[in-house]
Amino acid sequence: MEWKGRRQSGNVEDARGSGPVRGGMGGNPFGRGGGFRIPTGGGGRGGGMSIGTIVFLVVIYFVLKMMGIDMLQVLDGGQGTSPSGYEQTQSSSPQGSAAEEETKAFVSTVLAETEDTWNGIFQASGETYVEPKLVIFHDGINSACGMASSASGPFYCPGDQKVYLDMAFFDELAQKFGASGDFAEAYVIAHEVGHHVQNLLGILPKVNAQRQRMSEADSNQMSIRVELQADCFAGIWGKYTEQKGLLEQGDLEEALNAATQIGDDTLQKRTQGYVVPESFNHGTSAQRTTWFKRGFDSGKLWPAIRSTATFERQTARPFAGALSFTIGSKKSRPLRHG
Repeated sequence: MEWKGRRQSGNVEDARGSGPVRGGMGGNPFGRGGGFRIPTGGGGRGGGMSIGTIVFLVVIYFVLKMMGIDMLQVLDGGQGTSPSGYEQTQSSSPQGSAAEEETKAFVSTVLAETEDTWNGIFQASGETYVEPKLVIFHDGINSACGMASSASGPFYCPGDQKVYLDMAFFDELAQKFGASGDFAEAYVIAHEVGHHVQNLLGILPKVNAQRQRMSEADSNQMSIRVELQADCFAGIWGKYTEQKGLLEQGDLEEALNAATQIGDDTLQKRTQGYVVPESFNHGTSAQRTTWFKRGFDSGKLWPAIRSTATFERQTARPFAGALSFTIGSKKSRPLRHG
């Protein structure tokens, strides 16, 4: 994919290194340690420090301070604590390795391309596309849909209209799932943005409301339809990207391979050696590649919506009334969509 040198989105939030705020009592839920602390109180023989020791430490502190060394920051790991004893999150964007910074630039560029595509599609329909935020993080993150670890994989949270992506996921996609290539990675982002489009169209709120009243089996079937439609929407974005001349030879195959490798049946075969179809909630490899390709071939939103509204022939139940929507501002229940 020819992505370098193109516009990067300003909607990327860099949460690497910030993580959830941790209290002075108890540990970070994602296992990150705090800075050094000065031991005080009754530990050790004698129950405390002598006056001479205190005077000595004060003298040393001011001598080092004059030399430009702030021992309070050194002892606290260089980050400081707030008066309440809670750690402060970093206020500036943290810097990673050169490879990670390039990944961030790539993610920002792909997000910008999705913005251009969906802004154009919505404007052509006389509507306004509300651009989502994309949060990059390490290890764990707290969203409006609850706390998530890197094991959750990328997801979209309708509660705050943000896409969440652990920076290590693309390595896992290539090494663990055998889906390498920049357009495979772009497909993942476009799929999550597809969920945002569903949310703006009012599809997610209706589907999530219906799922609350369903059995687990029926809820899984509804989830599959949501995921396949997001794949279809990702394919629509892929078509616009091709029309811009950004795709290179083999890019489409990278996306289709990624869709294959993360199909429910393929994942279950890889992890447990057999499949349990009634537990599927994202769709089989064949379904995922089919619906991405349909979106890619058509490149049009409304035919894609009508098409995915009738794919009960490939699965089981239709969307019922979930696709009788209007574009509006209804709030969705905060359920994550991967």
